[in-house]
Amino acid sequence: MNIHELRSELWLPRPLDEVFPFFADAANLELITPPFLKFHIEGPMPVEMKEGSLINYRLKVRGIPMRWQSEITVWEPGRRFVDEQRKGPYRMWCHEHSFEERDGGTVARDHVRYAVPLDFIVHPLFVAPDVKRIFAYRKEKMEELFGD
Repeated sequence: MNIHELRSELWLPRPLDEVFPFFADAANLELITPPFLKFHIEGPMPVEMKEGSLINYRLKVRGIPMRWQSEITVWEPGRRFVDEQRKGPYRMWCHEHSFEERDGGTVARDHVRYAVPLDFIVHPLFVAPDVKRIFAYRKEKMEELFGD
């Protein structure tokens, strides 16, 4: 299995105690996910974020409706958390969100490791461009929400 990685870092001019709770609220995922994915959380809200929490989503990948379930496998409030795909389009998806106070604001980092079926065709043509586009949108949206 070929594992790909994406790393992203963004400094936000807001305190950690404002930034982390935003990410700790699963409902905010819809705000920072590009509209082309038609992303929607299923089930009762709010989701209690803790180790072992399961979150179910509906989305469209290149127009194809899909369901996705992720599990919070690490939960360190104010510092980091990890969500891992349990059901969904990837062979593997592990996304670590980490946060650090710096220079009067907060550094928000994403580290994603993922694998896809039919990697040699699907990844370069579809998945890599989509993942980059999703995280570019996310960065832009976070700057809009938390910028000066």
